[in-house]
Amino acid sequence: MIAVDVELLRTLVAEARLAPSVHNIQPTRWRIADGRIVVLADAARTLPVADPSGHDVAISHGAAIEGLSLALAARGLRIAETAQPENADEVARLTIVANGARDPLSSAVATRISWRGKFTKPAPDAAARLDRIAAACCDLTLIRTQSAIADAAKLGDAAGLHFLRDPAHRAELLHWMRLSSSHPDFLRDGLGAPQMALSRFEAVGAGLALGPLFSALDRIGLAAPLVAEGGKTRSATALALFCRPHGEDPLVSGRHFYRAWLAIAREGFQACVMSVLADLPAANAALRARHGVGDDKRLVSVMRIGAPVAPTMPPRVRLPAVELIA
Repeated sequence: MIAVDVELLRTLVAEARLAPSVHNIQPTRWRIADGRIVVLADAARTLPVADPSGHDVAISHGAAIEGLSLALAARGLRIAETAQPENADEVARLTIVANGARDPLSSAVATRISWRGKFTKPAPDAAARLDRIAAACCDLTLIRTQSAIADAAKLGDAAGLHFLRDPAHRAELLHWMRLSSSHPDFLRDGLGAPQMALSRFEAVGAGLALGPLFSALDRIGLAAPLVAEGGKTRSATALALFCRPHGEDPLVSGRHFYRAWLAIAREGFQACVMSVLADLPAANAALRARHGVGDDKRLVSVMRIGAPVAPTMPPRVRLPAVELIA
């Protein structure tokens, strides 16, 4: 076993924190105990309305653990064992050993982002790159035809409106949105206006449309077009259905999810999670049936993928590594 010290942990966490998390809430914390790395859950960073079971937060912890694994591999180290937690706030205990091999997906860590804007028209080699993603990641079912993407876009807009009609869901979402640079957590966590590809005017409108004006707009039929993302979805080169076995530990699912996203980024694409398509049972079932997802697997998440319209990517929003170490 390699005894991890604070200096090494700080270096590893600086890279592990680049893993995705639901709503970018960044719920994972770290500490050292008996030379092992302990993964902790920040009890203040949960989504009790959108994620009452804690499944999506657990997926996020798994992604962070995979991010740590990639950082370890770059230094010739690896996770030898993931032990059960010993305390209520713990997620797992990791034993670190030598003989780690550099992971080919590590090159995509620095370039992977969540792109919530529109995508450009597919490049001539897009089909070949999608083929490589499908070959590299058996967890992904790729939807490529424009008709199937358009159908999923309609399904996504209906599912999104379903959840937004719940005032508690909207309030929780707004809590994690950073629509103004004056917000104290702007460029620290959550969903910032630049990261959502919103102009200043659009950000103000989003705050009103999802906040005090939503019910009135919904009564006159304007809420649906204002919150719809169908245009963005239809611009995607493909949609990716991320599927894993039933009953799997969400920490394991989260590790595979991050790897699937990195496989997409390695081919020069960016992605955006469309969680409503997996979270709404009717939408989940419709996608599984249409695209041949077997009964042995569950649809964990859906992503739209493509090349971003903007030539310059928004800044990466993450808490400082020092704040993530308990």
